[in-house]
Amino acid sequence: METPERILRRLEFSVVRRLDGFLFGDYTGLFYGPSLDLAEVREYVPGDEVRRIDWNVTARTTRLHVRQYREEKELTAWLAVDLSPSMAFGTRRVLKRQLAAEFCGAASYIVTRHGDKVGAVFFPHPYLIPPRTGRRQALRVLHALQRLQTPPASGRTDLGRVLRDLNRMLRRRSLVFVVSDFLSEEGWEVPLRQLGHRHDVVAVRITDPAESELPDVGVLTLQDPETGQQVRVDTSDPAVRRAYRERVAQWEARLQQAFRQARVDVLTLSTHTSIVEPLVRFVTYRRRRRWSSRGR
Repeated sequence: METPERILRRLEFSVVRRLDGFLFGDYTGLFYGPSLDLAEVREYVPGDEVRRIDWNVTARTTRLHVRQYREEKELTAWLAVDLSPSMAFGTRRVLKRQLAAEFCGAASYIVTRHGDKVGAVFFPHPYLIPPRTGRRQALRVLHALQRLQTPPASGRTDLGRVLRDLNRMLRRRSLVFVVSDFLSEEGWEVPLRQLGHRHDVVAVRITDPAESELPDVGVLTLQDPETGQQVRVDTSDPAVRRAYRERVAQWEARLQQAFRQARVDVLTLSTHTSIVEPLVRFVTYRRRRRWSSRGR
């Protein structure tokens, strides 16, 4: 098994350097979304950008006023990491749990690299790492991901409870990564929306290709990793595979609707590919939306 130090060095070489090539070393606000705090509305002075004019205040006062924004100088990021039994599954390059660890290691390194803080909570384990900065903090996160064992099957993950607890715990506005496959008991959608109302939330969805398509390999005994329940399935039956695809499509539509209603950004990672390309697309999207919002 790789040590946390070796994992971090590998991620630095394979992920961070690739992002360096894309970003030319500019990590300012890498994970920031478009949310900016409105500090004040003040009178227009020559040189102010026209697009910053607040027309509502201007109409009330009959004098030109512009919006002045304030960005938080210190970013505090939190990783809420799913280590439930369903995350110990994978049919490609790595297990879903290992993919989550790769993202958490890279995100922790990037956030702490420039003096910002990162903390982590793991579920269903009641384990918390308080937010700190520095390379040692990224190593603490990776060490915890290695040390914490996958719990035995005992029922579906209650993601809703985790999100409610997180919302109560976080007092200051933070950047929150919810790293999970979102295979959970129902009822997590409203807590996610409530968390997203107070914080900048990113749903980091961990997937495996085998979850979306049944292979044609005859009779299989499948086990639900969360509950331990088993069922025999004849995967050679086209009707069975078709029904499975339809159920997956319904679940996918419900999941995407929940993310839209919660107004959270989604980063989807798959066990069969590197995290680099999805991260580049995600960063590009967030930066474009951020600068677009500043121009309104």
